[in-house]
Amino acid sequence: MSIKLNYLNKSSSKISSNLVLFCDEKYNINGLKKYLSNNEFSYISDLLKITDLKKNLFIYDVSSKKKIILISIKKNLKSAEIESLGAEFCKKVNHGKNNEYLILSDSITEKNDNFLGYFLHGLKLKSYEFKKYKTKKETRIISINVAGNKNKPSAQNQLKFKALEEGTFFARDLVSEPGNILHPDEYAKRISLLKKDGLKINIYDEKKLKKLGMHALLGVGQGSIRGSYLVTMEWNGAKNNSKPLAFVGKGVCFDTGGYSLKPAKFMEDMTYDMAGSATVVGLMKNFALRKAKINVVGVVGLVENMVSGNAQRPGDIVKSYSGKTIEVLNTDAEGRLVLADALTFTERKYKPKFIVDLATLTGAIIVSLGSEYAGLFSNNDKLSNQIFRAGEKVEEKVWRMPLHKNYDKLMNSKNADVQNINYVGGAGSTTAAQFLQRFILNQTPWAHLDIAGMAFSKYGGALNSGGATGFGVRLLNQLVEENYE
Repeated sequence: MSIKLNYLNKSSSKISSNLVLFCDEKYNINGLKKYLSNNEFSYISDLLKITDLKKNLFIYDVSSKKKIILISIKKNLKSAEIESLGAEFCKKVNHGKNNEYLILSDSITEKNDNFLGYFLHGLKLKSYEFKKYKTKKETRIISINVAGNKNKPSAQNQLKFKALEEGTFFARDLVSEPGNILHPDEYAKRISLLKKDGLKINIYDEKKLKKLGMHALLGVGQGSIRGSYLVTMEWNGAKNNSKPLAFVGKGVCFDTGGYSLKPAKFMEDMTYDMAGSATVVGLMKNFALRKAKINVVGVVGLVENMVSGNAQRPGDIVKSYSGKTIEVLNTDAEGRLVLADALTFTERKYKPKFIVDLATLTGAIIVSLGSEYAGLFSNNDKLSNQIFRAGEKVEEKVWRMPLHKNYDKLMNSKNADVQNINYVGGAGSTTAAQFLQRFILNQTPWAHLDIAGMAFSKYGGALNSGGATGFGVRLLNQLVEENYE
């Protein structure tokens, strides 16, 4: 479904056959008389008297060509709840032949000045579909006209919402692409196109990565015919030369597990093992589009974990960019190898205020938290609390999990400085995060988000219709906007 949004200069209910009106939670519609004919008002009033009013939204067919959508607004709704209302509206109108709707903004009595902005934002996020490879195009276009003199989002807020939507959709598009299309070579090219949005892009290919000594990252991709890359994206929106904020993403474009081969069932889903990197790319696009007043850098490691005569073997030992050696006991614990080099590189090169990394890192986090929360691991209470609060506000929730030195013994190797998996058993997500923490060398505030349960939804959520969610773009934008911009 595609949403065509248009802000009209005049207020007239005759412009569209379908009318969208807002009322209070008790469905008191006396204030809406001026927008309805006498017959329409009487008809809806009579129906409301015999209706169980527990729903937020009712659709009335007042004629064969006209619907009236009545949406109730509870007092003191949070922004995420308003967005859910918009998403619910989107879901309800995605059928039928008459696809043009007129929202009368003057009917909104809620005190939240940006109510309509959040409502339309939720509507747009819910409308996303990935049908690029369908030969028969059936995309529905829903035309939303907004009329009225009050409650319209300001031009600045419209830009912010649009940037956030485009960043989220870009992340969803990347995750939705099949592995034969979005391999590391193609992915690096697509990121380079973001130069047009004002981002400074640097692509480190295998030759440069070997020179830098990023053998942990390179080891993961050595079995593929595709290249391996580290890509940096910089946005310098602050007027001063303040330290940047840093976001790092795991970009395993397809993960077979390597010689520690995954089961065949559901291996096709491993196209989304690059979702952490997609979030970082979408987030950076969002910052550039809305001209964010911050300095920020995004870093993604792009590889393909394949089986071949040249692939990494269980038992191999590699030297990371940090200088620490890693014993690779399981080639399916590959994402942490990519992140190990990317984290140390980001800390050394940019000396950021903080680093947040995102990765579909462990199945264990799904066992712990399901698809309701991402796992949060951090060495810094302030940063952790900021991320938690941001997640609550945008309904991209995180839950803090433990890090402790006692877990280190599970990752200590007899043959190298560290091993890449805990074979004793238990605490799979924590030991993975504990591994990553070893590659933060200068006590930079750092948080790791394990988004394995959140990046892809088979059933859909409040603001997505199934498939790639773009989880993290809105969360981290809120983190920055609320605390650092």
